[in-house]
Amino acid sequence: QVHLVESGGGLVQAGVSLRLSCAASGRTFSTYAMGWFRQAPGKEREFVARISVSGNIKIYADSVKGRFTVSRDNAKNTVYLQMNSLKPEDTAVYYCAADLKTTRVRDAAEYEFWGQGTQVTVST
Repeated sequence: QVHLVESGGGLVQAGVSLRLSCAASGRTFSTYAMGWFRQAPGKEREFVARISVSGNIKIYADSVKGRFTVSRDNAKNTVYLQMNSLKPEDTAVYYCAADLKTTRVRDAAEYEFWGQGTQVTVST
């Protein structure tokens, strides 16, 4: 069992940066790959980024590649999403999620545990 709590969201202007954090409880955090997803009003939840257990493998959605960076600190049971050059289309609720499997890594249905989400709003 993993309990996830996101933080770091807010209202920002386009072009600035934000760093989201996802704190996990439970001693098994280091055995889960971690993903970030987002959901904008009226849209389906979409994949943003994923980091492997060791942190060596990172996968990004094309829409955020080059702007967002996912990282993790297993000693702190925390995963991060550094978001640079934010755009209004990045506005969404951002969720972190934990996954024991290594297949269909962009599919939200594959992730076992989810946080409650943190709102990111980017204004023009």
